Amino acid sequence: MNTLKTTFLMALLTVLLVIIGGVIGGKGGMTTAFLLAGGMNFFSYWFSDKIVLKMYGAQPIEEHDNPRFYGMIRQLSQRAGLPMPKVYIIHDDSPNAFATGRNPEHAAVAATSGIMRLLNDEELAGVMAHELGHVKNRDILISTIAATFAGAITYLAQMAQWGAMFGGSRSDEDEGGGGMFGMLFMAILAPVAAMLVQMAISRSREYGADAAGASISGNPLSLANALRKLEMGSRQIPMNANSATAHMFIVNPLTGGGMASLFSTHPPIQERVQRLEELSKNHDY
Repeated sequence: MNTLKTTFLMALLTVLLVIIGGVIGGKGGMTTAFLLAGGMNFFSYWFSDKIVLKMYGAQPIEEHDNPRFYGMIRQLSQRAGLPMPKVYIIHDDSPNAFATGRNPEHAAVAATSGIMRLLNDEELAGVMAHELGHVKNRDILISTIAATFAGAITYLAQMAQWGAMFGGSRSDEDEGGGGMFGMLFMAILAPVAAMLVQMAISRSREYGADAAGASISGNPLSLANALRKLEMGSRQIPMNANSATAHMFIVNPLTGGGMASLFSTHPPIQERVQRLEELSKNHDY
């Protein structure tokens, strides 16, 4: 069911991108947007992990660099039945972690130096098991492609906004252009729609990764405790994160409350903790 839901949401992003292309450039714009969507999928599949890791200055490590952390990942990977991923450390005091890569055979996990200082071994193992849960569930590629599409849709919507301000689309009705009002409507609606779709993909996947992480580590309460600490720690030491990649982290690295929390790509920490506590009580992991 999750795979079907994600496929539907990804198709919706593609359709939305093509519609925006049509509003801006008529039939030619729709064709260009469709080709752009295909190119973005290809680019995201092969290079998204390298871009994200470089964006945060992640440094690759081997076992002799950090035996505690590297050995933990190796043990968890064996429990999960996964190939050993590449291991990275991000030198940042804000406590957080993420996984990336196009499939389990080409995966990478990264953790900040801040999370290693904040959590004990059991809690850190719960966090990294969560990230390996993303790898096992093949979430990492899906969420990255969703972020790429959402960013492109927002960019095109900004183009539509400027077009509306300066007299509307250059395409006439015969070419299928949307005109000034169509462009203005799309400029307002498209970014919100893209954000909601991306949020829906990310939130559903976080719950699944929590459950998978509890199964891999064998200790859902350690992950629950880690989430409580990470929520507080990320508020005290915010991370200088790109909003397009914020959904990849185990907790939202961006601060903000009120309306911002309504559009968060992460479910509320309290709901995640409650689900993990129920798993522990029912031994359903």
